[in-house]
Amino acid sequence: MDPGSLLLEAANWSTIAACLVLKLPQGAALVAARSARGVSLESLLLELGGFLVCLRYMSYYHYPQLTYIEYPLMIMQDIILCLLVLHFNGKMKHALPYTVIADILLGAGLVI
Repeated sequence: MDPGSLLLEAANWSTIAACLVLKLPQGAALVAARSARGVSLESLLLELGGFLVCLRYMSYYHYPQLTYIEYPLMIMQDIILCLLVLHFNGKMKHALPYTVIADILLGAGLVI
């Protein structure tokens, strides 16, 4: 293996590792404070939408999976943060429409 491809491989895996823990500090802070004060649900949903668009684009055009594998990791963390924000704001009932929309999109094959 030449040094260039070894460096590229290390960069890919370090990006994936960083994305695995990207949102953990924010989630830990929400749980520790038992409050979602200062965290905007709208901004989380906007970020989630952006990640979903990028993931769909890259999968639709058949990019190599290693080039976009971090998006599902970040999407999963954003969904957990959204649920924490809804829970700590006392609006967990509002999670149901988002869940139904996600189920419809996933079932129709429109996402991922």
